[in-house]
Amino acid sequence: PIGYHGRASTLRPSGAEVRRPKGQTLPPGHTEPSFGPCARLDYELELGIWIGQGNDIGQAIPIAEADQHLAGLCLLNDWSARDIQAWEYQPLGPFLSKSFITTLSPWVVTAEALEPFRCAQPARPEGDPQPLPYLLDERDQANGAFDIELEVLLLTERMREQGMPAQRLALSNTLNMYWTVAQLITHHSVNGCQLQPGDLFGSGTLSGASPDSYGSLLETTVGGKQPVELASGEIRKFLEDGDEIILRARCKREGVASIGFGECRGKVIAAN
Repeated sequence: PIGYHGRASTLRPSGAEVRRPKGQTLPPGHTEPSFGPCARLDYELELGIWIGQGNDIGQAIPIAEADQHLAGLCLLNDWSARDIQAWEYQPLGPFLSKSFITTLSPWVVTAEALEPFRCAQPARPEGDPQPLPYLLDERDQANGAFDIELEVLLLTERMREQGMPAQRLALSNTLNMYWTVAQLITHHSVNGCQLQPGDLFGSGTLSGASPDSYGSLLETTVGGKQPVELASGEIRKFLEDGDEIILRARCKREGVASIGFGECRGKVIAAN
């Protein structure tokens, strides 16, 4: 069955268990799908974008005013069942492969608190097209990005048993965002869509240019072809039951008090 949706029903705070989802997959070499537990469970390192002031239905938010609609940011783990996703995503997008849970860090870091960590949006790669005029604002390009360090860690059952610390899988930054937060807000409303206080956006996976900054195992392991070697002697292509993913974020700048986002944690438990 083909479908597509947005939902808030399975947003959960840091610490909530992540039950391995079930769904349809098409194993390699097969011509008929089968039903069962996800075998390629993954995380996605994202930023959560909280909306403050909304807009009236039918009224787009101009790019120059989009910052006024931002309440603040948090960490967001958009857990993904890659084998389910591969079977269902054409011709639409992920349906059951992402709706089983999304984990959020415990509080909103307000837009006002983040002001000292604003900076210029990095230049686009040479040859990339420029945004259309409704998405391009000189002030936003000069001061619309955020400099926030992002970290992904993995803690396995064996590591817990041996008293080992969580192992870092990636170190990234919100400067890897291709679009500014203001551009996301403006584009979301340009067709007249009404935003309301408390609405939540996901930034999309925040991967850097090198493998040690990739925001998902799908990227880090090249789709499972290059497993990650852990200090415990284990390897991982995708997440196993008992694995715990920990996302962290911190703003740091000389002369300004640093701000932490709190942890965004989720431990994988077996499917029902």
